Amino acid sequence: MNMQLTPKERSLIQDLKGQEQLCIDKYNRGAASAVDGQLKGLFTQIARTEQQHLDTLTQIENGTVPQPSNGAAQMPTFTATYTDAPSPDKENDCYLCTDALTTEKHASTLYDTCIFEFKDENTRKVLGHIQGEEQGHGKMIYDYMQANHMYS
Repeated sequence: MNMQLTPKERSLIQDLKGQEQLCIDKYNRGAASAVDGQLKGLFTQIARTEQQHLDTLTQIENGTVPQPSNGAAQMPTFTATYTDAPSPDKENDCYLCTDALTTEKHASTLYDTCIFEFKDENTRKVLGHIQGEEQGHGKMIYDYMQANHMYS
């Protein structure tokens, strides 16, 4: 079944796609800029999920509503790389995490607003699922920051 989007829904999908592309770009750049290997791995993992989100939004834009994936990303466990003491490496990685966490907060809010604007229940469920994954990304970043004395 091919679903027809309203002009407003199409515009919202474009906004969401732009947000997802920004996330992909930020996480790929963050992975390249991070000092700690755990953070590089986390950003790489999240970038892959953001690409899946972008692909899902493109499918919706093209009239197909996919089923939400059942496999939730496993929350990684982080060990402390950094102590309480400041260092240039810690400051770099803290900045990357703070920026990423702020981006996830914005993405989650954007999905929350958009969910209410779609008439198709399946589309709403898919967007809600993506929003949950965005919140999970924020939790992983928060956990990394907590383990590394970056969040107070």
